[in-house]
Amino acid sequence: MNDSPRTAPAAPRPVAPVRRGGKRAWARRAPLLPALVFLIVVTQLPFVATLVISLFNWNALAPDARRFAGFDNYITAASDADLRKSVLTTILLTVTVVLVSVVLGLLLAVLLDRKFRGRGLVRTLLITPFLLVPVSAALLWKHALYNPEYGLLNGAWTWIAGLFGDHSPAQPDWVSGMPLVAVETALVWQWTPFMMLILLAGLQSRPAEMMEAARLDGANAWQMFRFLTLPHLRRYLELGILLGSIYVVQNFDAVFTITSGGLGTANLPYTIYQTFYGAHEYGMASAAGVLVVIGTIVIATFALRVVSSLFREGGNQA
Repeated sequence: MNDSPRTAPAAPRPVAPVRRGGKRAWARRAPLLPALVFLIVVTQLPFVATLVISLFNWNALAPDARRFAGFDNYITAASDADLRKSVLTTILLTVTVVLVSVVLGLLLAVLLDRKFRGRGLVRTLLITPFLLVPVSAALLWKHALYNPEYGLLNGAWTWIAGLFGDHSPAQPDWVSGMPLVAVETALVWQWTPFMMLILLAGLQSRPAEMMEAARLDGANAWQMFRFLTLPHLRRYLELGILLGSIYVVQNFDAVFTITSGGLGTANLPYTIYQTFYGAHEYGMASAAGVLVVIGTIVIATFALRVVSSLFREGGNQA
């Protein structure tokens, strides 16, 4: 009889679970890969190329004299008088267009929040300017409205003057007389519908119970607007201002089409265009473009924070 102790059987090895979650995640993400590759090729690679070019002293008229300049182009761009002037013009243009568009958009949103016959048609007509191609809108204002010979504004001016007995009034040249105002007016006309849509969405998201309770408590229309509607629209106003600022600060079409950057209307995008295509200074234009992108990213960061907080607020209310 064998008295040797029996060895216990070895415990079975645990079978590793099949990780199907990772495969499923990749299966869901795989259709997005072509779009991601396309986005990188179209946006990120040109920006990397711009960064590289901005480090060179590169004039297209003297390609053999191209040399590495480091951050000299950035220093020159930051200290250039014309560039500083275009920065001030860009700030003035952006602030004016955004603020006026917000005020007009709020007034139109309050109007469209009321029920009246033909509201759908009026809303469609008011949205139309924002749907136009920016170059087409600028050409419309330059030729159909501002032209001193056959423009609609001078036609209306002649008709009004004729009512008061002056049948041959002076025909003002709107673009030459007030160039920056002419550009701002065209941009306000195009961006007011954008602000109106955002604020109209805010107005229609107000709690009906709160408004009805305030009305039963004896609050008049101004008190309800001041203490209930405006606080509710704060997020929507911030969103409209920030998104409008991001787009208007990059506007090129109106300045190029209406004034060609003359008469003190050259903003940053037009100055960069002139540096690149007019002076053929590729390195300098690339450095200025990078600075504009950095400034835009800063504004976009705040815009994204407002959007995320707006979505969180909407999710909590839901």
